[in-house]
Amino acid sequence: MLKSIFRASLLCVSLAACSTSLTALHADLRKSADAIGTPVSDADIAAWNIDVAPDGHGLPAGSGDVAMGGKVFAAKCAACHGAKGEGLIGDQLIGGRGTLASANPKRTVGSYWPYATTLFDYIRRAMPYNAPQSLSADEVYAVSAWILNQNGIVPDDARLDAHSLASVRMPNRDGFVADPRPGRL
Repeated sequence: MLKSIFRASLLCVSLAACSTSLTALHADLRKSADAIGTPVSDADIAAWNIDVAPDGHGLPAGSGDVAMGGKVFAAKCAACHGAKGEGLIGDQLIGGRGTLASANPKRTVGSYWPYATTLFDYIRRAMPYNAPQSLSADEVYAVSAWILNQNGIVPDDARLDAHSLASVRMPNRDGFVADPRPGRL
């Protein structure tokens, strides 16, 4: 009986020691987990909050014309997309109008994309591939103008800015079906 009491006491002391060790270990782990990462400031978020809506909400100040866009495209885009936007290792951007219902559809900016603002958003966010977000707003407006011009959507003398880009009506604007699911994203 004395041995049983001794064993029970030894077990209680061991469990108490483990409990204290586990509590300390848990506190150390919690402190380590809280130290992971860095608090994000409003300025940090603003640098990445660059999305542009189909209606043009989010477009920055600035402007660019077709001529400037041709120069920027030649210098920073043609290596992947071809000198005339015909596609190389990057997607074809020009042409394809009237092919969507064919056996060989070409989903280019001019044939498929529903909004010109999406073009601006994509270029600004992801291009050039080797240096995303390196183009100025003026350069993105200019490249957008050049691509839209090459697709016959804006004239040779077009200068795009937040207002005029949002006003561009793309050829396939009505080629998409609205999302029937309830709620908003």
